Amino acid sequence: MLGPVENHSLPRTAAFFDLDKTVIAKSSTLTFSKSFYQGGLINRRAALRTAYTQFVFLAGGADHDQMERMRKYLSALCRGWNVQQVKDIVAETLHDLIDPIIYDEAASLIEEHHIAGRDVVIVSTSGAEVVEPIGELLGADRVVATRMVVGDDGCFTGEVEYYAYGPTKAEAIRELAQSEEYDLAHCYAYSDSATDLPMLEAVGHPHAVNPDRTLRKEALARGWPILDFHRPVRLKQRLAVRPRPALLAAAAIGAAAATAGLVWYASRRRVATA
Repeated sequence: MLGPVENHSLPRTAAFFDLDKTVIAKSSTLTFSKSFYQGGLINRRAALRTAYTQFVFLAGGADHDQMERMRKYLSALCRGWNVQQVKDIVAETLHDLIDPIIYDEAASLIEEHHIAGRDVVIVSTSGAEVVEPIGELLGADRVVATRMVVGDDGCFTGEVEYYAYGPTKAEAIRELAQSEEYDLAHCYAYSDSATDLPMLEAVGHPHAVNPDRTLRKEALARGWPILDFHRPVRLKQRLAVRPRPALLAAAAIGAAAATAGLVWYASRRRVATA
């Protein structure tokens, strides 16, 4: 069960979420491998390799060396891909592939932070073409993601323009804090991986979500909360099962306003009949 999220109206704050295995149950990039294969971007061999990589990622997480190998492999793999085609494939398959693997606990937590007046920022090592639509689906206010170099022909060159990984994530958070006037001492961060320790250390309220072995050890040593997210659920199913907290809040405000109106009306009648 999630602990209560404190409400800080001032100063301005944000909640920073890693994406893979923190908000969704799989790797966001590798999840689209079958769609990229069907769209002709990768061959069968590459599709099988990415499926195996996904299995390894889910089974044991990914340390720094594994992430570096994954980065080099994916950078080489996407060389020559048409960027607009990638965006179109992601848009067409987003709800079928990503919606079912969103953690119910993460979606609830995102809602709670919004109700508390905090911005929600997705900070992911995956590519922007994948992360930005997912962030929109989740209702995030901002997205920080890896950006690949795009050539004059509208295709990926295979080079990385900006790599959102490790210390770079913490730098991005600090830059956002400066431009958006976030008070990092009152901000929150969530991740499953020890590679995100710099991001977690950058805020006053770090949380380990489904942590790998190294992060779990660090979280226990530092007294950080450890959260267990294990219920992937479609967003539509969540809405069917229970009202959104935002709607509950709106209903509560409406009820309070109605009560206040009745009190005012009753007091006016008493004055009029006195």
